[in-house]
Amino acid sequence: MVSQPSSEPTSASRLPRKETSTPSIFWVLAGMVIPIFSIIARFRIVDGHKLPRRGAYVVAPNHYSEIDPIAIGIVSWKLGRMPRFLAKGSLFRVPVVGWFLRKSGQVPVERAGSTRGSAPLSVAQQIVDDGRIVIIYPEGSLTRDPDMWPMRGKTGAARMALEHDIPVIPIAHWGTQQVMARYAKKISFFPRKTIDVKVGDPVDLSAFRGRNLDAATLNEATAVIMDAITSLLEDLRGEKAPAVRWNPADHDQKETGRFEG
Repeated sequence: MVSQPSSEPTSASRLPRKETSTPSIFWVLAGMVIPIFSIIARFRIVDGHKLPRRGAYVVAPNHYSEIDPIAIGIVSWKLGRMPRFLAKGSLFRVPVVGWFLRKSGQVPVERAGSTRGSAPLSVAQQIVDDGRIVIIYPEGSLTRDPDMWPMRGKTGAARMALEHDIPVIPIAHWGTQQVMARYAKKISFFPRKTIDVKVGDPVDLSAFRGRNLDAATLNEATAVIMDAITSLLEDLRGEKAPAVRWNPADHDQKETGRFEG
């Protein structure tokens, strides 16, 4: 059962619109997706004012359902920012889908060794230069923690923030598993669900700025980001996360294929 958020939910209608007030392909996408999703679930957004309305930054959410990107995209839109994700390069070659992805400024990510496109962080540079946001799931795929707590993160979000000197805004959400269970492919339409979302303060990465961005530094910075996300999720769930974060490398990976995000 989802716990009541510890502070007053933010009314999206009272928030100033900035980026989303400019006509764009996002208006078409929002017009198609939001009415349908509103039938399925409602959002309770806590501390939505902490999501900056202007400037470039990384949004770092937790991840445990295949429908998470749609939910976080809607939250971003409601809070006045146009959502941009790192998306698999293969999706950009799907008719119609690829067109929408390109027109909405999503960032193609090609598999290692591919000759198509640039590395994801290089491609994302344009987003930074334009003062936009990019949503990066630090876990890289659906969490494998049995109780859906955030697992050990990958370093992409930390690297981008440190290389480009931009903030990381942590977000936690709880309730999308009621819309689409982890690893499931079917959506539960009724009864209407509630998705709780909490936005955190920018993650303090000052201790890592100016340091050599080697594996040790990036892993330390990533752990700080994951701590921030986990703390927000603890508030939403009203319980404490395990003392030791789930590390996939320490567990059997026989079913690795189903976890790809």
